[in-house]
Amino acid sequence: MAKRQLRCSLIIAVLIVSFTSLLASRQPHIVFILADDFGWNDVGYHSSEIRTPNLDKLSATGVRLENYYVQPLCTPSRNQLMTGRYQIHTGMQHQIIWPCQPYCVPLDEKLLPQLMKEAGYATHMVGKWHLGMYKKDCLPTRRGFDTYFGYLTGSEDYYTHVRCVPIHALNLTRCALDLREGEEVASGYKGDYSTELLSQRAISVIAKHDPNKPLFLYMALQAVHSPLQVPERYTAPYSFIKDHNRRLYAGMVSAMDEAVGNITLALHQAGLWDNTVLVFSTDNGGQTLTGGSNWPLRGRKWSLWEGGVRGVGFVSSPLLKQPGTISHELIHISDWLPTLVGLAGGSTNTTKPLDGFNVWNTISKGFASPRLELLHNIDPLYVDIAPCKFTFHLTETRLLQD
Repeated sequence: MAKRQLRCSLIIAVLIVSFTSLLASRQPHIVFILADDFGWNDVGYHSSEIRTPNLDKLSATGVRLENYYVQPLCTPSRNQLMTGRYQIHTGMQHQIIWPCQPYCVPLDEKLLPQLMKEAGYATHMVGKWHLGMYKKDCLPTRRGFDTYFGYLTGSEDYYTHVRCVPIHALNLTRCALDLREGEEVASGYKGDYSTELLSQRAISVIAKHDPNKPLFLYMALQAVHSPLQVPERYTAPYSFIKDHNRRLYAGMVSAMDEAVGNITLALHQAGLWDNTVLVFSTDNGGQTLTGGSNWPLRGRKWSLWEGGVRGVGFVSSPLLKQPGTISHELIHISDWLPTLVGLAGGSTNTTKPLDGFNVWNTISKGFASPRLELLHNIDPLYVDIAPCKFTFHLTETRLLQD
């Protein structure tokens, strides 16, 4: 009797392990790469003078999203990506989270990495957070990510990783190192160019990943947000661009394109690519005051014109049913949460009501989008652009760098 029970227990254990392995093998690895302030006319396949061979190749063999919308600013877009909900439902509709502001995405909101984790995924984040950091419960490692390496505010120096904020009431400027390994300050990286540093960390995450477990990697690049900083080797091919800002910006785009190529190569080398869905997106339109271009779209970052909210985006994956196509179906950044959780075999039953739609069949099979409209924003409190006691004698460029 005891032997029979032991034999049954062993059979059940084997079946459970087999089922778990089978489920994991069916769950795709998901890599989401978010560029910062990347404009419509800054990618090669939109006939830009800036060369982006990796983005061009990946998008050409995937699905280019040509009717894809984001928010005009960092925090609102990232909020919608992580919650699948319009920012009017989370209190994130009032511009961005400035370093002086003590709030974050509400802690009762369930975020994308938490849902992916519930679906059995290893969850890793590299790069810019910008969803609040005034207390530890707001940090990425408390919101569903197993590991985190990056910075918490909206922008910083690409080499020193220091963020400075002027405090005009005190007539001083305060600076601090904003680079984290998990929840601890990460020192020792001064001089490492951010785009290369962050991509190398993403490559390390991929190389160390157990291929038997599904991977969710959120790579939020600092590029191509101001300040305009880039190693000279990246600007050398753009001597024909006479505008100084545009030339520096072009070099930053090339560095970002190279980083995306290196991450893709790492997925191939790790044997993960054949079961990977890679999403590339900008967080908002390009900042024309610091080198970006959204031509022929009107407007820029911070504006609700098409140049501020129509985003560069594509999906590349061997799992696409109709690769090499262009989608003109309406898709919004809030759609990624239900889409990716659906791909992962997870559930959104425990979230608050979603504004996003599962658009995987739209992307992969060319079906009509379930989305018929979208909301850009409702913000009756919108008055000024400087809640941190900035004054308007500052230049517009300085105000808009965040």
